[in-house]
Amino acid sequence: MYRILSTPASKFRQFRQLRWTKERATEEELHAFQILWRYQILDPDSDIVAYWNRVFLVTSLLALFVDPLYFFLPTVGGPACLQADPKLSIIVTIIRSFTDLFYVLHMLMKFRTAFVAPNSRIFGRGDLVMDAREIAMRYLKSDFVIDLAATIPLPQIVIWLVIPASSSAKTTDHNNNTLALFVLIQYVPRLFLIYPLNQRIQKTTGVIAKTPWIGAAYNLVLYMLASHITGATWYLSSIGRQFTCWRQQCEAENKLHSMSCLPSYLDCNSLNLPDRQYWLNITHVISRCDPKTKINIKYKFGLFADAFLNDVVTSNFKERYFYCLWWGLRNLSSYGQNLDTTTYLPETFFCLILCIAGLVLFSLLIGNMQTYLASMSVRLEEWRIRKRDTEEWMRHRQLPQDLQERVRRFVQYKWLATRGVNEEAILLSLPLDLRREIQHHLCLSLVRRVPFFSQMDDQLLDAICERLVSSLSTEGTYIFREGDPVNEMLFIIRGQLESSTTNGGKSGFFNCITLRPGDFCGEELLTWALMPNSTLNLPSSTRTVKALTEVEAFALQAEDLKSVASQFKRLHSKKLQHAFRYYSHQWRTWASCFIQAAWRRFQKRKATRELSLKEGYYIMPESDGSGDETGESSGSAKKAQNLGATVLASKFAANTRKAKLQVREPVPQLFKPVEPDFSAFHEGV
Repeated sequence: MYRILSTPASKFRQFRQLRWTKERATEEELHAFQILWRYQILDPDSDIVAYWNRVFLVTSLLALFVDPLYFFLPTVGGPACLQADPKLSIIVTIIRSFTDLFYVLHMLMKFRTAFVAPNSRIFGRGDLVMDAREIAMRYLKSDFVIDLAATIPLPQIVIWLVIPASSSAKTTDHNNNTLALFVLIQYVPRLFLIYPLNQRIQKTTGVIAKTPWIGAAYNLVLYMLASHITGATWYLSSIGRQFTCWRQQCEAENKLHSMSCLPSYLDCNSLNLPDRQYWLNITHVISRCDPKTKINIKYKFGLFADAFLNDVVTSNFKERYFYCLWWGLRNLSSYGQNLDTTTYLPETFFCLILCIAGLVLFSLLIGNMQTYLASMSVRLEEWRIRKRDTEEWMRHRQLPQDLQERVRRFVQYKWLATRGVNEEAILLSLPLDLRREIQHHLCLSLVRRVPFFSQMDDQLLDAICERLVSSLSTEGTYIFREGDPVNEMLFIIRGQLESSTTNGGKSGFFNCITLRPGDFCGEELLTWALMPNSTLNLPSSTRTVKALTEVEAFALQAEDLKSVASQFKRLHSKKLQHAFRYYSHQWRTWASCFIQAAWRRFQKRKATRELSLKEGYYIMPESDGSGDETGESSGSAKKAQNLGATVLASKFAANTRKAKLQVREPVPQLFKPVEPDFSAFHEGV
């Protein structure tokens, strides 16, 4: 962080607390507010400074596009004369004045922007100087001269003040050369401001463009700017080449034929003069300086001939501007290879500069655009290479086709879910506080869907969210297998899992349930973590868990769960104990089997009791010997009793067989799950 050396604005912090409106503000409050803004010093890394730098960068590029438009002011307005386009002059002046305002505002911003003391950059980011006087003195000694040279409206002064004052003695060509000279002189500092502005934006925000498309467009705009400057320079040079031919031929006619060819005739302001009309009837200047004719053999227009062969110099602004832009773009891209040049020295220098600039700028354009556009598909290319390597490895190892298909499905599903982003690496590179906030934002709402977690308070949920990691599984993937160690708890966010058990491989026992979003598996790990004296050995899974569809879940590792259980005693609460029993599928399976076995035992006892009641109803009471029956009646009674016993015995056997048929086989015994130790919380309750 910055340290502040001097803060005169701190004297006025008390005024920041003022709450006033435009209608009800008192004079004292308005005065305080004005003082506050008068002493406001901006941090060079603040958002407002970064935003202003981007705005000024756009306006600077616009200004660089506007200045070469002055080269399009002169046109051929008639036979052998030049004129300036007055309408275009007004439009360009208005746009140029608008861009100049941003240069003025940029200078004011620099007067109110703090800087880092050079002698404090020993450790960290240094000390931030916020004294207005020191900031102003430093700015006046460093960049003020360049900014002032870029801000002065020189072209407007030349067009509307200098040229009208000297128009009586100067020709149009001289005025155009003067204007072009001032434009080029001021173009250098304006072009120089772009590079440090780019460096400042990159230092503050890291990049010039926030997206690859904007970065590619930015480099393309710079290349189009170079084409725009090249085309405008070529057009002005063509006008100058034409005027030079007229002047030379005019001087030659004056020497050979003693004709009165005045320099003022080459200005379109003299079109209506009678002397000029007479001169046009007898002169050969127009025919000898026309590239379309073959009369003039000595004077060669070279690369400027296209401006006259295609009537660029006599067309309207739109036509000549876009033609010149195309000419500059074509020759910069081809490094000037198609140009037909002459031995005219300025023309040769222009071709040399055009060839070198085209080579450098086109190389930079291709390199930068390739970098920006390649950054959009770099992850896709990495995934494609990784997928190709996986395919080659599977073929080399001769994996079965079904296994290869499962690997392909997982690779494709992981790409669709993450787009090749390594989320864990990104989170680990951030500070702990940011990781907590991000995990809280990503996981808390999803974790609350799990009924077991909904019983916890926010602090405990935050601790769990910090340790959750995303887990992806494709269809047919086995999450746990019965008997294998459990190293994580899985909380389902999307998809379905099949959880089954054979109770240790017992024959005749099989239980299967479907886990849906909000359920969890691997609860054996929670039991292990809550044990006060748990061993280092991980618990064994009591169920086999298989993905029925593509599953997205959060995983909680064994070490993380053990850490949470040891730090937060609220995890031992009775409320969580009941919630764990209720939502645990392991406990649900045991409870259902226990209830089913108890019900069948109840049905069996009930059937036996009913059978006993029926047997007691048919038993005949024995005689007590008090009567004086005869021997015959006694014998008949014994026979009847034996007959009744035989009938009862047969009925008992039939009822026993019937009860065996009605009562199913007993439910296989399922051991009760190990219950976590909640005594630590109970002692404090």
